[in-house]
Amino acid sequence: MAGSIRSRAKRSAERAWCALVASLILVSGEHLAGAHERPLPYEIVGDTIPASLTGRNGDAARGRAIVVSRQSGLCLLCHSGPFPEERFQGNLAPDLKGVGARWSAGQLRLRLVDSRKLNAGTIMPAYYAVDGLDRVAPVYRGKPILTAEEIEDVVAFLATLRD
Repeated sequence: MAGSIRSRAKRSAERAWCALVASLILVSGEHLAGAHERPLPYEIVGDTIPASLTGRNGDAARGRAIVVSRQSGLCLLCHSGPFPEERFQGNLAPDLKGVGARWSAGQLRLRLVDSRKLNAGTIMPAYYAVDGLDRVAPVYRGKPILTAEEIEDVVAFLATLRD
């Protein structure tokens, strides 16, 4: 009995945290209002999106800036990583240290685009999805959180985290 109460409480807390993160993502970046395109088509193969969304490699330096940003990516709300200069890193999601050695660029890309394709119950925001989302403000409907270029920049950066 106590275990099921704790389990329900944990799920409730995770849902609340997910809603908070999604809200912060939507209200934090002024660049979100109208700057993002409709998502480009992509193909999922197994647990990857093997092809770049833009047809080009991303820029790892720009990707790092997105990952550590408290205004756009907000990754460090949930994740921690090898960013000693960044205070208050999250502990709800896997540490980003070594993520480039654990997953391929295609696997990273799918997790960023829409982790729900791998885990329907994830609290990870769908950074490049526009369908099947709840409670999206009208101004943001049909617009992804990150552009295809930004997704590729983040993939390029995360792929460099090898140890």
